[in-house]
Amino acid sequence: EFKQAREEGKDPAALEALRVEADDCVEDYLWNDALHARMLALPVQAGFPYAEPEGLEGIRAALSGERFGVRPVAGDLADRMQGAWLGRCIGCALGKPVESMGMRGIDVDGLRPWRRLKAYLTAIDPAEWPIRGYIPAHSPAESDPRIGPVSCPDSTRERIAFAETDDDLRYTVLGLILLQEKGLGFTTRDVADNWIGRLPYRLVCTAETQAYHNLVARYEFHADAGFWGAEDPIDWAWVATHRNPYREWIGAQIRVDPYGYAAPGDPGRAAEMAWRDARLSHTKNGVYGAMFCAAMIAASFATSDPVEVVRAGLGEIPASSRLAEAIRRTMALVPAHGPEEFEALLDAVHGSFEGYSTVHTIPNAALCAAAVLAGGGDFHRSVTLAVMGAWDTDCNGATVGSIAGAMAGARSIPPLWSAPLHDTLRSGIPDYHPVAISECARRMLAVIEADDARV
Repeated sequence: EFKQAREEGKDPAALEALRVEADDCVEDYLWNDALHARMLALPVQAGFPYAEPEGLEGIRAALSGERFGVRPVAGDLADRMQGAWLGRCIGCALGKPVESMGMRGIDVDGLRPWRRLKAYLTAIDPAEWPIRGYIPAHSPAESDPRIGPVSCPDSTRERIAFAETDDDLRYTVLGLILLQEKGLGFTTRDVADNWIGRLPYRLVCTAETQAYHNLVARYEFHADAGFWGAEDPIDWAWVATHRNPYREWIGAQIRVDPYGYAAPGDPGRAAEMAWRDARLSHTKNGVYGAMFCAAMIAASFATSDPVEVVRAGLGEIPASSRLAEAIRRTMALVPAHGPEEFEALLDAVHGSFEGYSTVHTIPNAALCAAAVLAGGGDFHRSVTLAVMGAWDTDCNGATVGSIAGAMAGARSIPPLWSAPLHDTLRSGIPDYHPVAISECARRMLAVIEADDARV
């Protein structure tokens, strides 16, 4: 929490005074509760160079004005929708085995996370780098404690036969269900009800874990809506911040792909839906990352220009935010590195964000932008770059997979990637375990048709 508060620009002297007070105290839940509340209430220091509003109207007022607008879908919507769902499943599966390698920080000898992935793969065969297919299950390098073995064997090259359950894919399915039941006008309360009704607590992580706990600790969610009469108003700011130092981590960013799918060609609408979802568990750049990615996905249905896609995302977040600055910096880095200089690009991106957690929104969103831009619209290159960049490999692979898949369309995704999944997703969500990936795409098209019929 102290680190999070420093990143948000809270006054350093006030934070240090609270830190000393915390060090001197005995372990006491209620006392620490009060200390945390005092920390949250600290103002941002004078001279902090960023302005980061949280309300939707404040966010809109802080946009740069350079927005994508609303554009018609380019080409076959059904093919692009299938490509987006398939691309997300592919990118997630590619990143899952190396997630633990990617999320560890820099070793004492200076080994950056992405170099662990390279060491694992090149120890098998130098031709395995850059990534040329799903991750092999074993490598001579796995005995090196700096690298270690892969995880999630069902997603390795030797065993993959479907897209296995993962938080990235569970939230995609939950978003589809939410849109089917509530339409595109859903509320944050609808998102919370969807979690409580369908998502076991043991399957959530970091910010979602704390927000989920806060919901059930203070509010009545154990009965159907209306069981107790009128619903109590929910303090969403408290739910998202109480004992939640993960509120700017990547969790909201991985939940919002369905909103991009549901608003093809309309990044503004996708970003608004992402805000309604993300505010349940995140604040500031945690919310902006969700809006940025949802907007990029929506734009990817209407253009195959990766620069336009990233600019569409940038246009939906406050221009004065840390995330916007990070995306602008990344957009300047990519053109300075040629197609064969991807390792130098990865070093440059990593060097720009070393102070953050490897699962913070800002570095991972920047890496997604770099992969989209440097990928040049090519599905294989985009998704492999997202995973080779390390940090949260399955999350970034999945996000870029949605974008690159929608840009390319399913028919243009190489069988090397699509065939091993056998059109099957085992999401872990009831009634969607298993489910055909193509059926998920079909149901999302039905969501769009139902929304069009309401107009």
